[in-house]
Amino acid sequence: MMEKQTERKIDYNTERAKLVLPEYGRCIQQMVDYAMTIEDKKERQRCAFTIIDLMANMQDYTGDADDFYQKLWNHLALISDYKLDIDYPVEIQHQDEQGMKREIVPYPQKAINKRHYGAIVEKLTQTLCEMEPGPERDELTLLVANQMKRSLANWNSNALDDEKILEDLAEFTNGKISLLPNEIELISDKEIMAELQQTGVGKKKKKK
Repeated sequence: MMEKQTERKIDYNTERAKLVLPEYGRCIQQMVDYAMTIEDKKERQRCAFTIIDLMANMQDYTGDADDFYQKLWNHLALISDYKLDIDYPVEIQHQDEQGMKREIVPYPQKAINKRHYGAIVEKLTQTLCEMEPGPERDELTLLVANQMKRSLANWNSNALDDEKILEDLAEFTNGKISLLPNEIELISDKEIMAELQQTGVGKKKKKK
């Protein structure tokens, strides 16, 4: 059973906000935004390492692993506008110092099982399948489940159903992550609708 975590309000614009590094997609941006809301530094640190692992899984790399992870930590700091308060395992260089070049992370071309969740969510659930039980997997499970709820709300705000989201999560992970609504505290429907109103998505649906 996953330890129930305290719900945190995340205030960002999921549709209009400009992505700092578009090659990582909005899901990574949202996870970094989420990490900055975590009050406990150890939990925030753990979340950052989880995000780095996900960023690494999105890229193919050859050459020196230290250089590769140096780049990823620099990217993480940049995405957070250098505001993510953690103990970085490398020395962070600001963008103007490192002369960073944008790299295109190819978007998956294969068929997606449930298109309203998107390919990145599907990839994240595959990562969950490979993780051992523990706080890091619990943290990522919460991040992924909340992202699934946001994706579902953007697709059809009338279809929000925490139980169905968790059923889909269990299906994506072949039953490895199987939770009941009382075992995990997802972002509330009220907060989801507030985000939709903020981005204008909710208003567009009402005009139909």
